Amino acid sequence: MHVRIAQDRQRGAAIDALIEAWGEPVLVRGQAYVFADCEIFVAGDLQGVAAVSHRDKPVAELVAINAFTPRAGVGTALLEAIVASLDGFSTLRLTTTNDNLDALRFYQRRDFRLTALRPGAVDEARRRKPTIPIVGDYGLPIHDELDFCLVLRPREG
Repeated sequence: MHVRIAQDRQRGAAIDALIEAWGEPVLVRGQAYVFADCEIFVAGDLQGVAAVSHRDKPVAELVAINAFTPRAGVGTALLEAIVASLDGFSTLRLTTTNDNLDALRFYQRRDFRLTALRPGAVDEARRRKPTIPIVGDYGLPIHDELDFCLVLRPREG
């Protein structure tokens, strides 16, 4: 699957897809992220999109990732392209929620490690962004944030 950094119209379409899926801003760890400030990655013909923030260098933040074609390697292709692009960064961090069991499995199988649990963080974020659902995947109530980090290997050369 071909993954590239979105430019021009494709960037606008990808941001629109992310906003439709996530709303804006994305709130994690009490921080707000807007997609226009992120590097946007596109897989295939918009089969998947991802947004990465570079504002906390040397830590890159995976703000959002969506594989619109599930279980077809889209998410993996996006992650591989993101990691390959992060020259000068030491870590790729992401935050998910306690209900997102599929993400917990997905990221751990790709060498991400659980680095933080913030009980009640989603409840707090919901006060700022009431559109955050109360119940999520598998009928689980959404309350907590979990951070995962991937330590990036320095490039040889």
